[in-house]
Amino acid sequence: MTSYPNTIILSAVTMAVALAADAADVTGKWKAEFESQIGHLNYTYELKADSGKLTGKAIRLLEGQKTEIDLKEGKASGADVAFVEIHQLQDQELRIEYKGKLTGDEIKFTRKVGDFATMEIVAKREKE
Repeated sequence: MTSYPNTIILSAVTMAVALAADAADVTGKWKAEFESQIGHLNYTYELKADSGKLTGKAIRLLEGQKTEIDLKEGKASGADVAFVEIHQLQDQELRIEYKGKLTGDEIKFTRKVGDFATMEIVAKREKE
């Protein structure tokens, strides 16, 4: 005879495993290259997902100048990925918001730059 506490624990563990399997793995390096209002940009995003929280950095190359920025407000849930990149421009902050969907080895992002530009970009997983 199975006791109710064991059944509840088994159900909770099964559900946790199912949810973890459902969350897509975005951990790793992702590359994107695109044209923007400031020129041709090459990005490498180094992402790490852990229990729905997403951390990492964005490495941007623009006209030979490399900039590294820690990502903020990162979230990963299922195939959904979101984070914010904040640039300091003189005395002001420029907020760049990313919201995307992971499909295989690609993340299709909507990239919103402040209140003046929105574009669609694709980041591709870098194979190790």
